[in-house]
Amino acid sequence: MSHPAPGGIDWAAVRAEFPILGREVHGKPLVYLDSANTSQKPRAVIEAVDTFLTRHNANVSRAVHALGSEATEAYENARRRLATFLGVRAEELVLCSGTTFALNLVAFSWALPRLKPGEAIVLTRMEHHANIVPWQLVAERTGARIKVAELTPEGELDLEGLWRLLTPEVKLLAFAHVSNVLGTVNPVREICREAARRGITTVVDGSQAVPHRPVDISALGCDFYAFTGHKLCGPTGTGGLWGRRELLAGMPPFLGGGEMIREVRFEGSTFNDPPYRFEAGTPNIAGHVGLGVAADWLQNLGMANVEAREQALLAQATAALSAIPGLRIFGTAREKAAVISFAIEGTHAHDLATLLDLEGIAVRSGQHCAHPLLQWFGVSATCRASLAFYNTEAEIEAFAAALHKVRGLLL
Repeated sequence: MSHPAPGGIDWAAVRAEFPILGREVHGKPLVYLDSANTSQKPRAVIEAVDTFLTRHNANVSRAVHALGSEATEAYENARRRLATFLGVRAEELVLCSGTTFALNLVAFSWALPRLKPGEAIVLTRMEHHANIVPWQLVAERTGARIKVAELTPEGELDLEGLWRLLTPEVKLLAFAHVSNVLGTVNPVREICREAARRGITTVVDGSQAVPHRPVDISALGCDFYAFTGHKLCGPTGTGGLWGRRELLAGMPPFLGGGEMIREVRFEGSTFNDPPYRFEAGTPNIAGHVGLGVAADWLQNLGMANVEAREQALLAQATAALSAIPGLRIFGTAREKAAVISFAIEGTHAHDLATLLDLEGIAVRSGQHCAHPLLQWFGVSATCRASLAFYNTEAEIEAFAAALHKVRGLLL
């Protein structure tokens, strides 16, 4: 059953905009609970990509013919739409393949030329590998070291411990806005304010925040903010990096090639201004056109409505799972997004996910690209159910019933 939000939204009608949610899996209705991995796409996004490819397909910024001009305008319009959605200026928004590329761009273009032996990077225990490995690579090359901010047993960031880590040798702090495993929502403004007081540059991984809550990057006080499009109802291979204009202007190119230059001579090249300096080669034009439409579509729906809907579903799912004997939920932060990582005593996560799939329930199992976090919890793998506004109360009931059933089969 769909319950209208305070704004009068018909969530059943919203769900109907997602064609894939009407299919069956193994003869059962699909219950898709893996939106933290990738979101499903509304019809408007699918049609936007199809229309671009069937009517406007050409390369950007390389031709004066009609299709080339249309493609360039569509691509730059997507940048403007995303900038509006995120509360930033378009000229500070680098379009790229997603958060992983964006974080590597900051690591190799900002951090690598600046860090020195003895200096430090602070990360948190809850980070995705994409916000760990690039900094490890940079630390190895520069002689810098990595310090780790730890968590409370509930999966919240230990802020007092974090402040103690922010000593004078720390030059960069990189952390998730929302944990992809725990759902923990970090107090970004407070963290960035404390870092700025100490002259520390901040990098925020917004992959799990931007799709699920209102995010006004300009109000957060961070220096860089990365996000991924395919979790934002957009196509895969899309996303962006926002950076302060003065920081982007002082960064050398990460990749060399076409469109990131003003002039090329064998004696040397001069580079374009940001953000184009960091957009070498032919981009995923159709994908970003679709992402621009996704941003508009979500903005029309209202991200506050999205967050409220998902919080209601999270409350229902948490209560249902907490009633299952032997089930442990990892991450019980006071403020969390609609992500539930769990394990059932005596079962393996992969077995659990496999049997749930046979019931039509799609959850992710494994380490969720967060090995250090799961090691800290002392487990080798968990299942993760991640909700989105297009899920329903009936799906959560079906999920809980399926869990009871497969638990009985495994124990």
